[in-house]
Amino acid sequence: MIYNRETAKRVSKHLLQIKAVKLSVNKPFTWASGIKSPIYCDNRITLSYPRVRTYIRQEFVKIIQEEFSSIDVIAGVATGGIAQGALVAQDLDLPFVYIRTAQKSHGMENQIEGVVNPGNNVLVIEDLVSTGKSSLNAVKALKDADCNVKGMLAIFSYKLDIAEENFKKEKCILYTLSDYPTLIKSAVESNYIHDTEIDSLRKWQKDPQNWKK
Repeated sequence: MIYNRETAKRVSKHLLQIKAVKLSVNKPFTWASGIKSPIYCDNRITLSYPRVRTYIRQEFVKIIQEEFSSIDVIAGVATGGIAQGALVAQDLDLPFVYIRTAQKSHGMENQIEGVVNPGNNVLVIEDLVSTGKSSLNAVKALKDADCNVKGMLAIFSYKLDIAEENFKKEKCILYTLSDYPTLIKSAVESNYIHDTEIDSLRKWQKDPQNWKK
């Protein structure tokens, strides 16, 4: 869920201004899962803009201080959540680790890179959430290491029903700085998209699998 509506509006405007988000109804993007999408969000671009990067870090830290206590470790999800998580951990003077998408097939064969101990309270940082599958894969890796996952923070969520179901099933709290509906509203207000495209964009969110069929 969005933690703060005003923050959500500001983050969505930042993402549009720095072109971290691309919207294209007529020429949709194809996700790795095969889903056709009218939106492509690359939050790694925020790292190239100090003002935006700082704002995101500060808002993450604010949520942690207001909603979570006794956090032992900050964990970033590879790859987009690594830098964001490291910035947050630095600000809070906490240890940092990151979680690979899968266990390495060589060397130490780690999936978690860094030091976590059984019983550690861990907060996960992600750049964006789509279906939630890869994000929750990181949560599973931490639970398998006997850590207590307190929750997850993300810059952006597509706010798909499947993601909400997946997080509820895993009993994982998720707070996001912004989301798809807020972004679309900001895009219309800034003339980034036309009013005529709104209906198609909303239909995609309700049923992304069948949107272009």
